[in-house]
Amino acid sequence: MKILNLISSPRGGASFSIKLADAIIEKLQAANPGSTVKVHDLVKTPFPHLEEVHLNSFFTPKENHTPEMTEAIKHSDQAIAEITDADVIVIGVPMYNFSIHSTLKAWIDHLARAGKTFQYTANGPEGLVKNKKVYLAIATGGVYSDGPMKAYDFTEPYLRTVLGFLGMTDVTAFRVEGVNMPDLKDQALEKAIASITV
Repeated sequence: MKILNLISSPRGGASFSIKLADAIIEKLQAANPGSTVKVHDLVKTPFPHLEEVHLNSFFTPKENHTPEMTEAIKHSDQAIAEITDADVIVIGVPMYNFSIHSTLKAWIDHLARAGKTFQYTANGPEGLVKNKKVYLAIATGGVYSDGPMKAYDFTEPYLRTVLGFLGMTDVTAFRVEGVNMPDLKDQALEKAIASITV
């Protein structure tokens, strides 16, 4: 089994999403001896936010690429190659301002490419990235899985939607919640790790 671990937290060793993702991977490796892990830290090696040259490179046939387009499309090709090569994708998802970190959004923008990871058919859109298992390791300061703040959660719903659009419909989310809440923070990570099943 090939596991791709995507990190999108800038907090390094203090990151709860990284710790939760590591725990998921540990259980995956225990259940699947010999599995390999490739780590892509999107904060340390970020994908550029989309600019005109990137979009032009996506929609211009390869034989008509300028040198600038050839360089620009390398990011998208890398994202697609990494996801294609993986059997399992573990995505660390810290919540910032109710949504995902911009480095993760930039990665998605390079991954979502017509004709490569999705296509439009007579029956509507079809995702082309199939037979992948995805785990989301979501970390939030408050509680967003249930209760009054659930409507403010644009992490899991967005990721399920966009990944599903690309064909990755087998998505499981685990959450470490309340890491900034005095009555929850001390047990938050332990509770999240205990909830992991792979």
